[in-house]
Amino acid sequence: MKLILDKKPKNPIIIEGFPGLGFIGSIATDYLIEHLKAEKIGKFESKDSVPMVAIHNSKVVEPFGIFYSKKHNIILVHALNPVTNVEWKLADAINELVKQTGAKEVISLESVASMTDTTNAYYFSNNIKNNKKLASLKVEPLKEGIILGVTGALLLSKNLPVNCVFVETHSKLPDSKGAAKVLEILDNYLNLNVDTKPLLEKAKKFEDKLKNLMQQTKKSTEVKDKSELNYLG
Repeated sequence: MKLILDKKPKNPIIIEGFPGLGFIGSIATDYLIEHLKAEKIGKFESKDSVPMVAIHNSKVVEPFGIFYSKKHNIILVHALNPVTNVEWKLADAINELVKQTGAKEVISLESVASMTDTTNAYYFSNNIKNNKKLASLKVEPLKEGIILGVTGALLLSKNLPVNCVFVETHSKLPDSKGAAKVLEILDNYLNLNVDTKPLLEKAKKFEDKLKNLMQQTKKSTEVKDKSELNYLG
């Protein structure tokens, strides 16, 4: 996993959102990039991840893009590609991003499975100061649970302040409602003046993009499997 940076902001906050249940992190970071008018300043490049890109407005969307809001001094790590089997490498790349920029903290936007239609939110922090601040937002702490993926790997990193915001989702499809809940908490935590009302409308377009990407991936896999069967036959 290679980190490529065109600019190196100083002492930013890093917000990361990777595809997971409900695509909460991907939708939230996508919305923030537009809301904060963040510019692309780099990417994570890897030959170990799925070789897949999205096309949006006739432009290639990087599998793992890095964006920056100068006004708020925030770096956003936005991902569309699945992260299976590259979790540790991505965590190492984020650690390198922290090292090169002197980032103050990393905020992970995640989802947790729910058996109901509720969208309760929780937080977890490995930093005492940030833990108190998150608790003041009247969000429930995550007392029991298993954290997997890139966020799990980041929490195992030494001396890295990581804050996690989780929201319940019951959908395997993109969940705009859950993403809006995450953004409300993030807005209260960082004072970004994020208006989440337009999220459902704007995220619908992003959902369509993700659904189309998922359908194309499924078709490509089916064609590949069929070709292999024909070859073996």
